[in-house]
Amino acid sequence: MDGNFRTNFVREPSALRQHPALVLNADYRPLSYYPLSLWPWQDAVKAAFLDRVDIVAEYDEVVRSPNMVIRIPSVVVLKDFVQPQKRVAFTRFNLFLRDEFRCQYCGSKGDLTFDHVVPRASGGITSWQNVVAACAPCNLRKGSKSLRQCGMSLRKPPRPPSAQELLNMGRKFPPNHLHESWMDFLYWDAELQA
Repeated sequence: MDGNFRTNFVREPSALRQHPALVLNADYRPLSYYPLSLWPWQDAVKAAFLDRVDIVAEYDEVVRSPNMVIRIPSVVVLKDFVQPQKRVAFTRFNLFLRDEFRCQYCGSKGDLTFDHVVPRASGGITSWQNVVAACAPCNLRKGSKSLRQCGMSLRKPPRPPSAQELLNMGRKFPPNHLHESWMDFLYWDAELQA
């Protein structure tokens, strides 16, 4: 085989880079919806060879080794059940997901930051119960004042979400690309046909 071919294949696998595998737990549910649980095709092939997953669906494309040809997996299922986390980490991303990527004062989407409902200058702490997603104009308008002082109100009271709530919330935000082989395993907020 031409050594140049191998070098080009290794350096420019752009076509193969675009073939992620949807990863399902042993109960055939995605490990997460947002972000969607995806592996690069290389990890899916490796896990299949190590007998850690079953391949449920495949792409039409193949990868080759000197003695084997394998179709690229598009859906894999873990053989061992991974227990979902019960505790939700307090992160900026999870906060925005809880608040549905909307300002909790005006409801706008877009460039968000976070705001302390009870300002830190007034003894407010950084916690699920005191921090909300806010757009820059609302955050500036509120500043270090209380809601009453600035005449603003919240769309919903802040509280810690459960892991299941965040999972369900993530289902409202499907990624831009969903491969057709994944559709039987993803349940986005779409009306079912009778």
